[in-house]
Amino acid sequence: MSSERLAALLDEYAQLEKRLADPAIHADQSVARRVGRRYAELSPLHKAADELEQARADLAAARELAAEDPSFAGEAESIAAGLPALEERLAELLIPRDPHDAKDVIVEIKAGEGGEESALFAGDLLRMYTRYAERRGWLTEVIDAQDSDLGGVKDVSLAIKTKGVPEGGNGVWSRLKWEGGVHRVQRVPVTESQGRIHTSAAGVLVLPEAEDVDVTIDPNDLRIDVFRSSGPGGQSVNTTDSAVRITHVPTGIVVSCQNEKSQLQNREQAMRILRARLLAAAQEQADAAASDARKAQVRTVDRSERIRTYNFPQNRITDHRIGYTAYNLDLALAGELDGVLDALADADRAARLAGDPELTRR
Repeated sequence: MSSERLAALLDEYAQLEKRLADPAIHADQSVARRVGRRYAELSPLHKAADELEQARADLAAARELAAEDPSFAGEAESIAAGLPALEERLAELLIPRDPHDAKDVIVEIKAGEGGEESALFAGDLLRMYTRYAERRGWLTEVIDAQDSDLGGVKDVSLAIKTKGVPEGGNGVWSRLKWEGGVHRVQRVPVTESQGRIHTSAAGVLVLPEAEDVDVTIDPNDLRIDVFRSSGPGGQSVNTTDSAVRITHVPTGIVVSCQNEKSQLQNREQAMRILRARLLAAAQEQADAAASDARKAQVRTVDRSERIRTYNFPQNRITDHRIGYTAYNLDLALAGELDGVLDALADADRAARLAGDPELTRR
């Protein structure tokens, strides 16, 4: 356990506590929210350090009393037996955590191989994440969506956010950050007349939602095009050029939005996605510099790069990265994802305790 790191983090906690007590900080809600999130992140560490310090003080007092009265020896032994668990908890909290854990996210789901069946599966994933968010008490917002002819989605961007400051600094990203990758489905499609099981895939990209302070965008680096929105089959759903396509020239990132009725609203939504993608790109560059082994979440929506399989005939869900398998696919699609997400979080915790920076999300 690093005493220097502990002292530094406890000092940071004290400084944040002072800042939050100053009414002036609430004049800027973005700053107040950022400070509040960091304070929430450090609160469990502060509590664990206090509990350990108190236990050590109680042990010293019990041993001092036991030297004069042997009847206190049992109490001293009981306190001493509980110290390792407290020390382990504090050591775990001292391991550097993902800096984005407190953030909200933007989930992008794209249909891949499998044609219309893939679009239907992408729609299933959208409902799965929306229902999971509802169970957690999170807020969801469809930023942009391109529907398919049979009621699925070809491409959708979903914002998921917590209400207020997340407890313990555990925001949406801390739970959904491992969802990025290729999700494979095995089932009899509604388009299959012979009853044969088909395999198709959809890609999921999870991005921590960036705030203005996280990413600086030079307006001169943007190329903005407007066009007419269209629905399934090319049917016009808007008679004005309200859809917006933004190209970030230095990186080549392109974002389109057409869900809103006004050009201004679509531009604002597109900028939200662009900021998140730029933040993710910057993080990926930093990660690549530290480790060449790290890979992108979704390079192609190809079945061979699957991270998870949803097998309908067996009611089975399998996460291939950690060998997790459960036969409750129906419940998972209804939003009961905590089983697989807890398993991923446990694997991540074990990896970090073993010295790895984190469980490989991809």
